[in-house]
Amino acid sequence: MEYELPILIEYDEEEEVYLAECPVLQGCYTDGKTYEEARRNIQDAIELMIKARLAVGDLIPTFEMVRVAA
Repeated sequence: MEYELPILIEYDEEEEVYLAECPVLQGCYTDGKTYEEARRNIQDAIELMIKARLAVGDLIPTFEMVRVAA
């Protein structure tokens, strides 16, 4: 099965790393020295978390997008 989940990646100037997280999967986060490394790392972390959740019978959360005008 394939999942398409949102990720957030931002640069932390103090630590000089890119921080990546998947807000749909609580506790799923990682970092990388480059944007590309952080993206690869979060993809790996998501895959591992999904496999672990499915192995114990947990459901994978769904998400929905909303549009906001500011």
